Amino acid sequence: MLKALPQNYDASLLVGFDTRDDACVYKLRDDLVLIQTVDFFPPIVDDPYQYGQIAAANSLSDVYAMGASPNIALNIFCVPSCLPPEDVAAILAGGAEKVREAGAVIAGGHSVEDAEPKYGMCVSACIDPSEIWSNAGAKVGDVLVLTKPLGNGIIATAAKRDMITQEDFKEAIVSMATLNKYARDAAAKTRVNACTDITGFGFLGHASELAEASGCTLAIDASAVPIFDGAYLLADQGIIPGGAERNEEYLGEKIKFAADVPTPLRAILFDPQTSGGLLLSIPEVDLEKLMINMHEANVDAVVIGRVHSAGGAVIEVS
Repeated sequence: MLKALPQNYDASLLVGFDTRDDACVYKLRDDLVLIQTVDFFPPIVDDPYQYGQIAAANSLSDVYAMGASPNIALNIFCVPSCLPPEDVAAILAGGAEKVREAGAVIAGGHSVEDAEPKYGMCVSACIDPSEIWSNAGAKVGDVLVLTKPLGNGIIATAAKRDMITQEDFKEAIVSMATLNKYARDAAAKTRVNACTDITGFGFLGHASELAEASGCTLAIDASAVPIFDGAYLLADQGIIPGGAERNEEYLGEKIKFAADVPTPLRAILFDPQTSGGLLLSIPEVDLEKLMINMHEANVDAVVIGRVHSAGGAVIEVS
């Protein structure tokens, strides 16, 4: 028999799909909400342990983008029958290591047999509703801060084609396996008006969601955007994942580029990212404190633009 819910139980969906935010937010009571998200994908690296780490970091990222810290994770695993047991164990171990680093617990999960391995997590967190970040609160005059470089999709594509060495791939692998916990914790000590993380829709895709949800235009300084070593040269050589082209086609006239923004840099801004950084919109008066906090947390945060009143384009890149 189901037990009666407590009298102070007042559940409702506070954040859903309408603003295309990073996770849903479900109100449990006036001082407590549940944040929930899910993500999984096929291997992006050859090493199974690193794959587990990256997939877990990517899954946990959406919770950090909402301003919370994860509490519970459930594994989601598609396992080919031919995958060696030691590889299965390594993938799960890599994921578990990142969940422990996040201060959360793995409470189980589900696996199915599939032709291609796919791994990720459903992640939940509880937080006071007053502490929630969303992608809908950016204000005119805010400064935009990005916490990880761009271009890991281009570099991963080159690695799959054996066009770069594993040493060339190392910087991007380390970044993808790095939790956004540290950027979130640093930013939580200041005011954050809006936030999103940069993943499969690329920088411009996720930034446009933030701009549209907030009813503003983002002005991006292309020269300030941090880029992984080698990504620009690879993009200039035409090593661009199909996802970048689809992102560009989807966004269309929402993005306005200045004539002098180079084509390779445009491709990087559309490049689908795996476990990318946080894009934060903060009041300018809080910038100095934020950057001090980021430095102390060993996060290489960079100012890449500003929030303007809504204009003809959702994002203007110059």
